[in-house]
Parts: sequence; C-alpha cells; structure tokens
Amino acid sequence: MTHYKALVASRSFGPNCPDAVRRLISSGVELVSNPWGRAPSEAELAGVIGDFDVLISGTEPVTARVLESAHRLKLIAKHGVGFDNIDLDAARAHHVIVAIAGGAIADSVADMAMALLLACARQIPQGDRAVRAGQWPRIVGVELRDKTLGVVGLGQIGREVVRRAKGFGMHIVAYDVLRHESFAQEYSVRYLSLDELLAESDFVTLHAPVTDESRFLINATTLAQMKPTAYLINTARGELVDERALAEALRERRIAGAACDVFSKEPPGDNELLKLDNFIAAPHSAGQTHDGLRKLGEVTVENILRVLDGHAPLYRVA
Repeated sequence: MTHYKALVASRSFGPNCPDAVRRLISSGVELVSNPWGRAPSEAELAGVIGDFDVLISGTEPVTARVLESAHRLKLIAKHGVGFDNIDLDAARAHHVIVAIAGGAIADSVADMAMALLLACARQIPQGDRAVRAGQWPRIVGVELRDKTLGVVGLGQIGREVVRRAKGFGMHIVAYDVLRHESFAQEYSVRYLSLDELLAESDFVTLHAPVTDESRFLINATTLAQMKPTAYLINTARGELVDERALAEALRERRIAGAACDVFSKEPPGDNELLKLDNFIAAPHSAGQTHDGLRKLGEVTVENILRVLDGHAPLYRVA
C-alpha cells in the first residue's frame, strides 16, 4: 500500500465524519492533526508543508510562498466551499490540484441565511436582550409573505435559499453572472441587474464568491440603492461588504437592518457594526451543523482518494 501524509489544517475536519476518516486511513493516508490549535500563519504553514502530499485546508493562507515550499504536495482539499484563502494561480504553477467540498453545506448555509432573515424581520435577538434585561417591549416586525427577496449569487446555496423562501410566499429576484434558466423558470425567479435587484428587494441575501469584481460589491453606492425598509443578509464572505459603509447606512437608518455571519476580519474585534442595535452578528457558523460537517468530511475524503488514485476530484477549482 502506498503511504501518503496529509496535514489537517482545518480544525473542523474529522469529529463529525469518523467513517470517512477511517476510510482515508485504511487507504494508506496518515493524518497529522493541526498542531497549532488555530489557523496557522503563512510562515508556520510554509515551515512544515514540505513533508506532506495533501493539505486538508481550512482558513489558513495558502500563498505562493507556502506553495514554493510544498515540494511533495499533490492536492489542496478544501474542507469547505470557499477558496479565497488559496492562491489558485500559484497552485496551478506548482501543479497542485485544488478541490472543494462542493454542495456539502448548501443546506446548512441556506438554513442560516433564512434564520438570519427571520431574525431581522422579527428582531429576535433584540427581543431576547430586552427580556433578559427585564424589559417587555412590543416589538413590531414584518411578515415575509409577498415581500421580495433579492438573491445575489444563484449557485447551489442561493438556489437552496430560493426553495426555502418560496415556502414563505416570497417573490424572488436574482443577480448572477451565470444564469440557471431552468431553475429560474421552475421557481419563478426573475433575473435583474444588481442595481434593479437592490432597488426592488425588501431583503437582500449574498451568496457570491469573492473575486476582483465582487470585492466590496455592497458599498456606499450600492447601499444607497436599497430601500430604507430593506435588510441585508451576508452568509458568504465578509469581503463582499464595505463594513464601514454598512455601519454608516445602519446608523443613519438608510436601511432597516443587517445580519452577517462573516466579517472581513475574523473575529471582528472592535468592529463598529457590533455597536449598532439594528445589526445582528453570528460567528461564521452557517456551515457548522453536524449534518453539514459530516457531508463536508465525506466529500473532502472522496476528493483526496480520487486524486491519490490518479483520478479527477469531484469539485476541482484549480
């Protein structure tokens, strides 16, 4: 049996997918656990990566410097679906395959997006804080039926959000550079430009990747196009939103509220958004369900075994 070594940089890989881990080990893959107890720095990762054939990636920076030290590396198997922490061009230059666990946490993230949407609509965290403080306010929210939901990014997660929102009787509009026409027709989704979507939507939910074009997609200009009664939900990536512009819009009540599971810096530290009563925060936990982590592990292991066996992974991005 050929012996391979895999560095488990992801801190969430393993506990929720024991069968998949056993399958990996029985196939001749030695797993080396994250020795840092956190995401390693660029220097830390570069210092050890030369001994490994596989990197099971979390949020650590996989840069050109790291890949220059990765003399044996065959595969970066992302234990997740976002890959903005990985330098894809450098990976290609060093002939390292990059694969993601596509679709594994679509349900989990879509559930969280709807949970945050409902939390905004009914101000659930604000009500919880008030009752705990001995208050009994008559909080007035909004219903979802006949409201318009704008979905920015109609990929696997965005489509799952649409399925859920339809159950609440919402109208759906979408913006995406790639169109899924059959799905849009089935669920009565109207494609709009981003400007049109922002102007029309009562709730806007972000499900786009971070690219040079989408970075700070939500900024002072685009926020100004939203209704003053509208809410913004972000369970995708913090870098999609200019957080200072969002804080200003919330403080001046130019939009009604926002909820974010992701931030440009995590943990967010002394972020001005956290001081606002019309902002809801979550600790990047949208994909953190027992079911989602099990599926993430299973797809990650399948990607690893396919590549080590000389085949294409399920979801290759580089």
